[in-house]
Amino acid sequence: MKFPQTQTLKEIANIIDCEYVGDDNFAVLGMNEIHVVQAGDIVFVDHPKYYDKALQSAATIVLINKNVDCPEGKALLISDDPFRDFNKLTNHFRPFQASNVAVSTSAKIGKGTIIQPNTFIGNNVVIGENCLIHSNVSIYDNTIIGNNVMIHAGTILGADAFYYKKRPDGFDQLISGGRVVIEDNVGIGALCTIDKGVTGDTTIGEGTKIDNQVHVGHDTVIGKKCLIASQTGIAGCVIIEDEVTLWGQVGTTSGITIGTKAVVMGQTGVTKSIEGGKSYFGTPVQESREKLKQLANIKRIPEIINKLK
Repeated sequence: MKFPQTQTLKEIANIIDCEYVGDDNFAVLGMNEIHVVQAGDIVFVDHPKYYDKALQSAATIVLINKNVDCPEGKALLISDDPFRDFNKLTNHFRPFQASNVAVSTSAKIGKGTIIQPNTFIGNNVVIGENCLIHSNVSIYDNTIIGNNVMIHAGTILGADAFYYKKRPDGFDQLISGGRVVIEDNVGIGALCTIDKGVTGDTTIGEGTKIDNQVHVGHDTVIGKKCLIASQTGIAGCVIIEDEVTLWGQVGTTSGITIGTKAVVMGQTGVTKSIEGGKSYFGTPVQESREKLKQLANIKRIPEIINKLK
């Protein structure tokens, strides 16, 4: 998430009321999670296991809960609770805006697009030309939709990321300030849910088709011309490359990559990154040919035992 205008290190420190290491005028351009940070971004870290990763990342401002040596060319924000203060920054730069109309006056809707009754379109939404949005669709703030997109009834674009920190008295949610981006010629079935990024974009690539009752987690990037069948659940921060097919009731863990033209058969649990151009099946996931051989051999166990008697 980029800020509307460049901030200084001192200005950011004043917003979250914390100490800092670096020049008062050190430029701060935005804030992002570790997997998408760029120079000028703030990244937060609150666990020793990830200190080095954050300090050595592309981020040039590190929001951290320990006094450490500041890497050359970077700045530090020293906080007793980086998770809390990252949320403060999200609320400051992208606060929730209540709406009292079905279609926000700040939304932009292209020529030839049809919006069916009872659809909600939030603030700063952009919808391209010749789209068809069926009834009871909810499109949250800042969502971007390309041209020739079809979205069926009951689908929700832009709900918050499922991202929590455990506290002694319960769970704190990491507030989502990202977006959903739907590219041209995408089809989305009924009752799908596509969560926005925490700070970046959840993206559905051009020409991809999604069946009914599919969930796509935060910051996931789905490539071009993919097919995703009903009741598939895709976790956050997954990269699905171009022309991938996921059949019904596939589930994935977070932070993995599914390679170009991979085919994942129904009810498979994708527990790790998998190469493109192959077919997969089972939980944990394996190449389908090998997995089906194993299942065939299991059926032969009684026959084998009888022969050994």
